[in-house]
Amino acid sequence: MKILLFAQAKEIAGCDHVRLDIDRAISVDELWDALVAAFDGLAPLRRSSRIARNGQYATSGTRLEPTDEIAVIPPVSGG
Repeated sequence: MKILLFAQAKEIAGCDHVRLDIDRAISVDELWDALVAAFDGLAPLRRSSRIARNGQYATSGTRLEPTDEIAVIPPVSGG
């Protein structure tokens, strides 16, 4: 499963995307568990970031398929 990372998530992971060895549908919570296991620095972003699935924000009950386009979108401040 390919996950695009933006803003702080990208900085923490040191790359703009990651691939996780997930070959089944998972929940948003399971995705977060896998991301934090791979990059423990992402843990603080879990409460404030959104997950997008195929260009639409996902809720905690959304099932994510391995073929979906997934993105981690942390809050962004600007001026």
